[in-house]
Amino acid sequence: MHKIDINCDLGEGRTAIDCERDAQIMPYISRCNIACGGHAGNDITMRLSLANAQKDRLIIGAHPGYPDPENFGRRSLPMEAGQLLESIDQQVMKLQSFAADTGASLDHIKLHGALYNDAESDRDLAEQITEHIIANYSSLKIMGLANGEMEAAASKRGHPFIREGFMDRRYLNDRQLAPRTLDGSVITDLAPCLEQALCLAKGLPFVSYYGNPLQFSVDSICLHGDNPNAPAIAQQLLQHMKRHGVAVRP
Repeated sequence: MHKIDINCDLGEGRTAIDCERDAQIMPYISRCNIACGGHAGNDITMRLSLANAQKDRLIIGAHPGYPDPENFGRRSLPMEAGQLLESIDQQVMKLQSFAADTGASLDHIKLHGALYNDAESDRDLAEQITEHIIANYSSLKIMGLANGEMEAAASKRGHPFIREGFMDRRYLNDRQLAPRTLDGSVITDLAPCLEQALCLAKGLPFVSYYGNPLQFSVDSICLHGDNPNAPAIAQQLLQHMKRHGVAVRP
């Protein structure tokens, strides 16, 4: 039987009510990435997200981004390498401390937004961040784009890497994500999203942005938690996988 991990970025709100909405997604996924105060999140959301994730026995990871909540971490910041790595440390260590208080443990680190994209488009940055994570958080896996720079950097060092795929994004012919600036790069209809997710889970062929066949598999599929319909989409994704013989688990 095939299996696939489904991950979701959570804890990106401000209040307990936001966390209650996140909790509606959790029964249908297997892994969550909790924002830790950089692009989003605060002490309240981190603690509640950790507690809720434990109730549903989810694998938990840290989700650091550029320290820019005003822009939700979606804008690149011109930070020196040392300053950036220090910011990542502050975020991951804060979530680690809350996890220790609740008896939870962290499994991985996944970068957020513009930082995720910058690392995938800049080999030197990917190398620096990867080396820093290995040196300071050797027990934590790295999650990043399948076929990308972070995967290459982790593979070179023999560090565990979770290959992430996207159900709602088109891919270019080189297996990289189509930029959001291209019309149609984001898949808005649910049916093709579910079909692409299934293909990524099973390693079956699917169509690139330019209509060419692509074929590769991933370890985890990202479900975007900021979609207002995320709980319903998560439920339908889980059901779609089960109907086609794919178990959702890490």
